[in-house]
Amino acid sequence: MREDEKISTLTERVLSRFKGREIDPKEVSRRLKLLIYEFKVPEEEAVRTVTNYLRKEFDVTEVAESPIKTISELTKAGEWVSVKAKVMQLWDAESPNLSQVGLAGDSTGIIKFVIWAKSMKPEVREGRSYLFKNVVTDSFRGRMQINVNRNSDIIELDEDVNLPPREIELIGALVAIQQNSGFIQRCSLCNRVLKKGVCAVHGKVEGYDDLRIKGVVDDGANCYEVILNQENIKTLTGIGIEEARRIASEKLDREFVLAELKKRLLGYYFKIYGSKGSRYFLVKDIEFLSADIVGEAERILSEIDELRAKEEI
Repeated sequence: MREDEKISTLTERVLSRFKGREIDPKEVSRRLKLLIYEFKVPEEEAVRTVTNYLRKEFDVTEVAESPIKTISELTKAGEWVSVKAKVMQLWDAESPNLSQVGLAGDSTGIIKFVIWAKSMKPEVREGRSYLFKNVVTDSFRGRMQINVNRNSDIIELDEDVNLPPREIELIGALVAIQQNSGFIQRCSLCNRVLKKGVCAVHGKVEGYDDLRIKGVVDDGANCYEVILNQENIKTLTGIGIEEARRIASEKLDREFVLAELKKRLLGYYFKIYGSKGSRYFLVKDIEFLSADIVGEAERILSEIDELRAKEEI
């Protein structure tokens, strides 16, 4: 996005909070340019600073409420909106500037959300529904997302927000297991994965044990990134937290747990039920595909390859 387009978008964001008041857009743009390009202030901080300046200048105690929209209606970056959504999945927040990152959904779609650490907002939990109030839409690599900043609010709802009816069945082989899988430890304060006992946000903390597989499933046509949680792993392998602790204790190395999980999972075919998010396939249920079905599938694929070879002759 060009400099003038960016400033124009940010100016519209600021002005949208003061509807009905005569505010000079050029003055707002001037202040934003000064903060962002002269003083190198981050965009979100610049918007907040100019917004607070206008609130004091016009003696405004409350800015306009953002309209509640469905996820499918979020098509333009730089808008202040409110969204009712259920948290579907939390990801590892790999930067100390981030409090939480994940996916949320309503009946119309799924969207990524980012809660900035400076926003000082309460943490959300998977499976619970919230009103993400006064959040800002953004676009990253062509995909929409919502950002929670200091001017936002997160309110837990008593109602259960319905998710989109996009549950599908996926049949494929687990062809890769990615880093940060196996017998991991999470921060007891924020649930981030610890690296050598250190949390990216809280430093050296007391952690708790967890099991996770970040893998890639190939269905023959596409590859899907999947995350298997502790429950999925125990159902498939029989290895739960206590068994993982036993293995790690006997071998004096937590990595042996991952090695054992690879033996029992890598290269096998699975039937997976869930929904396709913006990055990960969200696993609701998973089971091994029986040997008979795998053999039959391989036989059919072999016959197809033979037919294609004959057609090329």
